[in-house]
Amino acid sequence: MERTYIDTIERNSLFHRELRLALRAVGVELVDSPADATAIFSISVDETAQRVLSVSARNVPTEYQVYYTVEYALSGENILLTPQFITLTRDYTYDENLVLGKAREEEFMREAIVQDLVHVVLKQLSSL
Repeated sequence: MERTYIDTIERNSLFHRELRLALRAVGVELVDSPADATAIFSISVDETAQRVLSVSARNVPTEYQVYYTVEYALSGENILLTPQFITLTRDYTYDENLVLGKAREEEFMREAIVQDLVHVVLKQLSSL
């Protein structure tokens, strides 16, 4: 993994950005072309969203779940890591009177989930 190319459609996703930073921090050289790479890290799924977990008697959401899903694989001269599919979630309560604060809370949760995903990926890669 000395020189790695990250193959993804979602180049501006939070996961892609944080993964690039983390790989550089551990000394991996990221290249712009698969021809220059000794390994190709492929991200085939990079999705995030939220879903309602519970509603009040007035049919107003009171609890949400934020989730982030990634699927990735690593190949070089041969397959180094078969496709891995990971979904991490966080739950939070919602108050319609605190919309701005809850939006920021959701953003913080999404960032925390991405950090956890990147740690999981780095741990898997370090065991190769």
